[in-house]
Amino acid sequence: MAETTTYFPRRLILAGAMISGVLLALAVHMLGARYGLDLGGLWRSDLRQSMPVGAAVAWWLIATVGFVGGYFTATLMHSAVSGQIPQRMRQFLIGVGVLVLAGAGQVASAPSPIPTISGMLAGLAALCLGAVMAFCGAHFALRKA
Repeated sequence: MAETTTYFPRRLILAGAMISGVLLALAVHMLGARYGLDLGGLWRSDLRQSMPVGAAVAWWLIATVGFVGGYFTATLMHSAVSGQIPQRMRQFLIGVGVLVLAGAGQVASAPSPIPTISGMLAGLAALCLGAVMAFCGAHFALRKA
């Protein structure tokens, strides 16, 4: 009997990986803001330092999580389509993703320690940075596959 394989279009995998990477980057941004890693520190004029360390760490953390999230999601989606991931591993990864996003939702519902306009600019910057890095990670993963 001939073996049939199912392939998803690369654009569908790229879109799913980008969405996952952006959501993870935004979750890390919200969790980081709760613990003092403030992207909005870049736009505050009352600080004497040229760039606060917390803002630099937040930028790098969001970029890394967006890239790694996009890369691993694209790799996992490509492997899942061909049936190379066991069912238990899929369930575990889905559970971890739900827990991270639930934690970010809980943090987002609390009052923000960041001023409103600065928080909005930081959120938009995190969204754009996460989207670009998730795209790069997913693109590299699909080129490798």
